[in-house]
Amino acid sequence: MIALQAILAAAPLVALFLLVSVFGVRAHKAVLISLALALLLATALFRQPVGQALSSAAEGALFGVFPMGWTIFNAVWLNKLQRATRYFNVVGRTFCAVSSDARVQAILVAFCFGSVVEAVSGFGTPTAITSVMLMSLGFQPVRAAIIALFAEASVSGFGPMGTPVDALAKVTGFPAAQLGGLVGLFSAIVNVVMPFVLLALLDGRRALRELWPVGLVVGISFGGGQYLCARFFAYQLTDVASAVCSLVALGVFLRLWTPPGVAQARTPSPDSARDKIVAFSPYVLLTAVFAVETFVGPVRRLLAATDISFHWPGLPATGLAAPFSTFHLAWASSSGTTLFLVGVASAALMGVSARRALAALGEAAAQIRVAAFTIAAMLALAYVINISGMALALGSQAAELGRGFAFLSAAVGWFGVVLTGSDTTSNALFGGMQAAAATRVGLSPSLLAAANSAGGFFGKPMSLQSLALAGSAVGLTGREGELFRISAKWCVPLLAGFCLVSGAIALWG
Repeated sequence: MIALQAILAAAPLVALFLLVSVFGVRAHKAVLISLALALLLATALFRQPVGQALSSAAEGALFGVFPMGWTIFNAVWLNKLQRATRYFNVVGRTFCAVSSDARVQAILVAFCFGSVVEAVSGFGTPTAITSVMLMSLGFQPVRAAIIALFAEASVSGFGPMGTPVDALAKVTGFPAAQLGGLVGLFSAIVNVVMPFVLLALLDGRRALRELWPVGLVVGISFGGGQYLCARFFAYQLTDVASAVCSLVALGVFLRLWTPPGVAQARTPSPDSARDKIVAFSPYVLLTAVFAVETFVGPVRRLLAATDISFHWPGLPATGLAAPFSTFHLAWASSSGTTLFLVGVASAALMGVSARRALAALGEAAAQIRVAAFTIAAMLALAYVINISGMALALGSQAAELGRGFAFLSAAVGWFGVVLTGSDTTSNALFGGMQAAAATRVGLSPSLLAAANSAGGFFGKPMSLQSLALAGSAVGLTGREGELFRISAKWCVPLLAGFCLVSGAIALWG
């Protein structure tokens, strides 16, 4: 009986996978079809009242719009504002000026600068931007696309502005700060290794032999910065903090060490100190505002007092619906509102006119409209799956594996990102199932939920959406299959290794 329920519960997810990967249906349309199937199964077979099922979907969709869509919208707007000025290129040149070695520049551009872009944009924007920048450094299109894909994948657990963690917190019921710290732990493990993967992709064994000190410095500083920021500061700023840590650490290191065959480790930046200050001011402001909101007690309490909470109509406060029965409208303390205020201040600092800033708002809305709709529909699907009992049925079946499920937990997250192209939507779909399975077998549900998020890192370079975006950015449209084969060759063994590590942590950590 449990097995049959699990098969039926998996039907909407299997349908979503087949529609996207086999039949080539656009993601937003495929999600709607899967949502309709989930509603049918929830009411007909899982005995959820029709009104409750529809109410579940409505709440999920609203959560996808606010705070998640609001956060993404303002993050993209901030990115648009900066790109409308000359200061966006100043940021890129500042990273490149650390070394004259093109391979080191590639690490800084794709990994460090890409992390900053991920923090304030996400959804493929870092891949689109950094792949073009890598081509300008002399890398061939295929290599530039692969490097950009892997670099973005390794930082996708926190961008933009922690939305993947927010989605995970909503469907599991655990505090976002707690989950952010655990995702930070797993991310740190991945990103200590990732610079060496990027070096191997850039120039094979020669890069590993000549530049392993660079990989070590970047990996430790980046991973350490991720863990410390996510665990002790603000998980929303993890990608920015880790990028700054690695840039500073590598800049200091290259003053003491020069890569083999490079006459000088650093090339002078053509930009003035003032230009650099203005260029990085949005990130400085963002960090400062988050610090005030997080650590200044009166401000934190004032923001909390502005939150609006209400009982969501149609959902009981008991049973599986209990964690979802209250909707929190944290309009003032939302990351999106913080981003909006920082965007207004940044526009003034960078000299962006009011007309251009408003135009950027329109451009941001146009850019995210399909992605935002997809996320809202995906959250609606996730809520129906969780509240109807489908996630519990899937978790119960997964629990049949016993504590050995710990070693497959990250693979579930990998599958979710391959399927959807997004760590956020993968967390929304499978976070509840991971927590249910962990509870049944006596493992930490929050730890396996975090492993779901981290496992998704290795699915990003293999997802159809990411491959299509990378291919179009570097002029390889139609050659996504070639990019997929290269990505899979690296992603599968990396995932296998991470499954062993995350499983061991879940069992004995």
